[in-house]
Amino acid sequence: MKSMFGVVSLLIALAIVGFLAARQLKTAAPSASSGATAAAATAGVALPDIAASGTVREQSQQIQQKVKDDVAKALQEGAAARKDASDQ
Repeated sequence: MKSMFGVVSLLIALAIVGFLAARQLKTAAPSASSGATAAAATAGVALPDIAASGTVREQSQQIQQKVKDDVAKALQEGAAARKDASDQ
C-alpha cells in the first residue's frame, strides 16, 4: 500500500513536470526569432534588412557590414554636429 502511494505520487509529479516543460517549450520556441524582433522594436533599435536567401555566414556578414556603415554614419553626423556647434 505504501509503495502504491509512492508510485502514484511519483507519476503525478512526473506529469506536472512534463506539463510545465511542454508549456515552457511552446512559449519559448516560437518567440525565439520574433522575440528578438519584438525586443529590438521595444528598445527602439531598427534591425538591418538582410536577404532571406543565402547562408548564415552571408547573412551575418551583411548584418556586420550594415552595422559598420551605421556606426560610420553616426560618427560622421556627430562630428558634423560638433563642428557646427563650435562654429557658432
